[in-house]
Amino acid sequence: MRNCASEVWSFGPSRNDKEFALMPTTTDPLVSTEWLAAHLNDPGVKVIDASFKMPGVRPLPKDDYLAAHIPGAVFFDVDAVSDHSNPLPHMFPSAEQFGRDVGGLGIGNDDTVVLYDSGGWVAAPRVWWMFLSFGKDVRVLNGGLKKWVAEGRKVEKGEVTPKPATFKATFDARRTRSMQQLIANLASRAEQVIDARANERYQGKVAEPRAGLRSGHIPGSLSLPYNHLFDAATGTMKSLDELRAAFSGAGVKLDAPIVTSCGSGVSAAVLTLALYRLGVENPALYDGSWTEWGAADGPPVATGPA
Repeated sequence: MRNCASEVWSFGPSRNDKEFALMPTTTDPLVSTEWLAAHLNDPGVKVIDASFKMPGVRPLPKDDYLAAHIPGAVFFDVDAVSDHSNPLPHMFPSAEQFGRDVGGLGIGNDDTVVLYDSGGWVAAPRVWWMFLSFGKDVRVLNGGLKKWVAEGRKVEKGEVTPKPATFKATFDARRTRSMQQLIANLASRAEQVIDARANERYQGKVAEPRAGLRSGHIPGSLSLPYNHLFDAATGTMKSLDELRAAFSGAGVKLDAPIVTSCGSGVSAAVLTLALYRLGVENPALYDGSWTEWGAADGPPVATGPA
């Protein structure tokens, strides 16, 4: 396990004249609103609004972004930056597409990138994991737009048109899992699978929000709803001790391999982010998640408590 017990940051000189890089003394992926406010206008610091909502929820995340976003932030559309040849929602794109789409947002390999969402901890961790999977270490704004606005910090309206940049992406397949890999895991139980959905969905007590899906969970998986890992009032992620207690209470062994799952591979990354903060090496994300597993012709389903 990596040692992320310290959450101290130092901000050293940049690697070149155009970059004012974050120089973390740990691998904690969070950054504070105070730091971002102080460095918002630094060349080489790029901000991304990665907000996301379930299908059918209005207003759309892009409309929220146009109404109010952190100054200079570009919008990352989780559905657009995905594999459009796959019928499942927002599956990981190819490295070529990710590099092209991110470059179109004005993000280069040497930029310091800070991601945020509306403060509900849904999509910013997903986009963070995508960047990490494609070779770029980025940061997530602790508390997101919710904390930023609550502190009275400036926001702006309208579209930001960035200058295109070059982003070369290389995919690390260790960071995701396929349905075939998880089917094999049913027998081997080599990896713990943690489900980030609400416990009622995990147990199969309620219908899934996406039509046509069975209710329940992957056999042998554990339940830890993603909203148990942050403070809803402030939007900030809980302390390392509280995170450790949450995983322990769910029956998770932090020193054994872990795969996170959810409804469609987005909120699962909140668990992945928390695990990364706790020093867990290479937690993986099941990209298809319940949208794939829970299909009518999918693999076996379990119901009830863990």
